[in-house]
Amino acid sequence: MTLQDDVAARLEEMANLLEADDVEYKPNAYRRAAESIRDYQGSFDDLVAEGADAVGELDHVGDAISSKVVEYAETGEIEELAELRERYPVALDALLRVEGVGPKTVGTLYDELGVTDLEDLEAAARAAEIRELHGFGPKTEENILENIAFAKSAGERTLLGDARPLADDLVAYLSGSSPVEHVEVAGSLRRWRATIGDIDVLVGTDDGAAAIDALRDWDGTDDVIEAGTEKASVRSDGMRVDLRVVVPEEFGSALQYFTGSKAHNVALRNYAIDRGLKLNEYGAFDVRDVEDPDAGQRVGERVAGTDEASMYDALDLPLIPPEMREDRGEIPAAADDELPDLVAEDEVRGDLHTHTDRSDGAESIESMLDGAASFGHDYIAVTDHATGPGVVGGVGVPDEELLEQADEIRAAAEGFDITVFTGVEANITADGEISVDDDVLAELDVVVASPHAALDGDGTDRLVRAMEHPAVDILGHPTGRLLNQRPGLEVDAEALAEAAAREGVALEINSDPHRLDLSGGPVKVAVDAGATVAIDTDAHRTSSFGHVRFGVHTARRGWAEAADVLNTRDADGVREFLH
Repeated sequence: MTLQDDVAARLEEMANLLEADDVEYKPNAYRRAAESIRDYQGSFDDLVAEGADAVGELDHVGDAISSKVVEYAETGEIEELAELRERYPVALDALLRVEGVGPKTVGTLYDELGVTDLEDLEAAARAAEIRELHGFGPKTEENILENIAFAKSAGERTLLGDARPLADDLVAYLSGSSPVEHVEVAGSLRRWRATIGDIDVLVGTDDGAAAIDALRDWDGTDDVIEAGTEKASVRSDGMRVDLRVVVPEEFGSALQYFTGSKAHNVALRNYAIDRGLKLNEYGAFDVRDVEDPDAGQRVGERVAGTDEASMYDALDLPLIPPEMREDRGEIPAAADDELPDLVAEDEVRGDLHTHTDRSDGAESIESMLDGAASFGHDYIAVTDHATGPGVVGGVGVPDEELLEQADEIRAAAEGFDITVFTGVEANITADGEISVDDDVLAELDVVVASPHAALDGDGTDRLVRAMEHPAVDILGHPTGRLLNQRPGLEVDAEALAEAAAREGVALEINSDPHRLDLSGGPVKVAVDAGATVAIDTDAHRTSSFGHVRFGVHTARRGWAEAADVLNTRDADGVREFLH
């Protein structure tokens, strides 16, 4: 973890612990400072070296916080944070993963019941102790108990958005290492799953020892777990990285094998067996004239394996994209020459779900427009939160101010060579109503309707009713899930897809790495039903526009082509969809 990331994480921890201690105002100040530091684009190490005054020039970083940043850089500690940790010796991250448990709840549970970790929390809930606390009750206790199992399992997996940049950095580093001929990520990370276990990297080289030495020397390596001649494991930024080394001529077969999924590989091997071939990590082997095909790993004539495409070509199949390798019909589709032409990152032309500092965003309207134009977008929709339950921090734009803001957006747009749509992210109430007045919705270009509260149980009827509202254009982050934090609503994907196709509403793939909602499976259902999807970032700052890559690859996991995606269209095409 870099100093920049480490400092931001420490400030966020302070914010949570201060809130646990029921301190007002300061928690939000620390969170804003953490966001500002995390978004800083220059050399943060050089900035800190200039001293507290220089750090204090950052937005939302005052004298008190800047002095703590320098204190941490110089000593590795923040005295006030150490005192807060002593005051609340709790497994903060684990407890906050439980849906319904926020920092204040953590403080109350510790002060009243001595709860320090998930095991304590579960014991207190099973003993019916939580319901006796002021402001809780049986329903809260029941919800906490139901979500503990999810919190335990969630802590075992890493977000795609955290793992992929680290893996990309390692791949770039190893690519420049002289003994390495080939290098690529593998496993679920290469299939772009929303969460992963470990980071798997495959290297093709004739000098495995040198490749493993290079991994040891990588500046991202925090400690070495194990190292041999063909594989090694290190810890980097809290994540386990597994490196496997193969000879260059077997790189393609190994890459196919170690990308998975297991279900895809089993189906592909069975497909090969029916055609007299044997597939494994060492290659594709013709075993039609072999008496005992199972006698060894390299039995028979090797007919493929130097590159990955050859493994499929040996079976008269086109290369199946990694995102599709989940045994969901991709092999029969490939055999029938019916693989989709999956949407690509550079085909997304705009973002239809973004926020500014008028609600809970971090930057002004002008800054977001400039950021979108600089990113290369042709258009952007500004869709700040309306007021309503579940809005983070309770910060939403009241109905009477939304039209005023729309005028501001139109005025700001005149200064940029980019099409700008006015809009709102309206809340979907528990009974499927839209939280913004119809007269206001009618004056806006884009209406994103999203669930933000009551995010448990079956939400199908509620979401379908929301899509039936004539003003709704996009159903935002439909399940409301937060990866590793809450599972979100249960939905009938087919019913959702049919309603979206019928009502002309786009189902959003929210590219925020904490959401990736919808996921690949429901996206495929939507595509099969003829529904349109929108790949949006839900950007709250300009640095989040780059998250679109995670949404694109999620769309690819759902077999989506460019024609299935609303914002691969030009601005006029989007207007036509929006009626």
